[in-house]
Formats: sequence, structure tokens, C-alpha cells
Amino acid sequence: MHVPDGFLSLEVGLAGQGISAGLLAFSLQRIRHLPDPTVGLPKTALMTAAFFTVAAIALPLPPTSVHLTLNGLMGLILGIYAFPAVWVGLLLQLVMFQHGGVLSLGINSLIYGVPALLMGLLFQLRHRLRRRWELLLLSGLCGGGGVMLSAAMFAGFTLLLTPDYWEASAVRDDLWRLVVWAHVPVALIEGGITGLVVQFLQRVKPELLAGAQHSPYPWR
Repeated sequence: MHVPDGFLSLEVGLAGQGISAGLLAFSLQRIRHLPDPTVGLPKTALMTAAFFTVAAIALPLPPTSVHLTLNGLMGLILGIYAFPAVWVGLLLQLVMFQHGGVLSLGINSLIYGVPALLMGLLFQLRHRLRRRWELLLLSGLCGGGGVMLSAAMFAGFTLLLTPDYWEASAVRDDLWRLVVWAHVPVALIEGGITGLVVQFLQRVKPELLAGAQHSPYPWR
């Protein structure tokens, strides 16, 4: 689900770089204003490594293959640290695996990073929940929702922003089947993994979850 260089126009690629740089700067600024900006670095490094690693594990799903993303789980654990973690992970994937492209790094960061932030924000509803199954359901929804929102954003970018020389009809015929529907099993898997991870952390170390101690999502 990485957009390669040449798939989108130069203008779209540059716009993606600019928006991604803005979100990255915003995230880093908010992190600097936290009481202890370094407190989230160990778990950020761990989740960045996990995000980087899962991209190398392809799951065959004929006629294509997919891989886990973990961006929903990253949002739940990292909060505002999620976007910088996604950006660094994608940069490493580009350098080491040639996933994506230099010009499309910004677009790919948006595809994975924006859902991570949104799922982390949605997860703050857990403070209103009282039952364990409700937390499990919300966690699974956030974990799977990150995957499906990324797939939808990828589809939207490729449907609406591909250059004129691409055969738009061919793209539309195959896109939803190969991208969106192919990631439904991935969303179910990640939803289950996220639910179990959150249940475990809630019992043994709840402070690892973003927005712990009933504090607001750390935008400020």
C-alpha cells in the first residue's frame, strides 16, 4: 500500500511533502511542549521498529499480497508521537526495502500517519467505558480502522490524483478489489491483535497507552 514514485504527478508529490512536513513539525512542536518530551521515546522507538519490520513480512492474498501496518496500534500507544514514528519508519522502508519513493514519501506518510493520529484520538473514548468488552471492542475498532482508513486514503489518492496518462478505468476496475477489499482480512487481524495488546497493557502497565490517567490526548 505504498505509493511509488511516478504513480502520482509531481505537483501532488510536492504537495504531499509539504503537508507531511507541516504535520511532522506540528507533532514535534507539541512533543516539545509536553512536561517530559523524552518519556515517550522508548516506546516510540519500539513501535517504529515494529512498523518497519512488519512491512517486510508479506502475506499472500491472491491475486496480490498485503502486509500488516500497525498504524492503529501506534496511535493508541504513541498518541502525538505516532506521526514522527510513521515518517521515520517509512523512510527506513524506503532506504532498505525500496518501498514507496522519495517524492511520494509525504503522501505515504499521510496515508499511514493520519489514520494513526485519528485512531489515537478516537481511543480516548475509553475513559467513558466501564466494561472490559467495551474496551476490547473499541481497541479492535481502532486497530482495524487504521488499516481500512489507510486503504481508503490510498484508493482516494490513486483514483482522484493519478496523472491523465494513466488509464483511469483500469485503475477503478482493480483498485477496490486489490487494495481495499484485500485489506479487510488485515484489518480483522490487526483489530484482534490491538484488542489483545490493549487489554494486556491496561492490566499490567496502563501508562503506556496514549492519554493515560484520564488526561486529554496530548495535543498541547
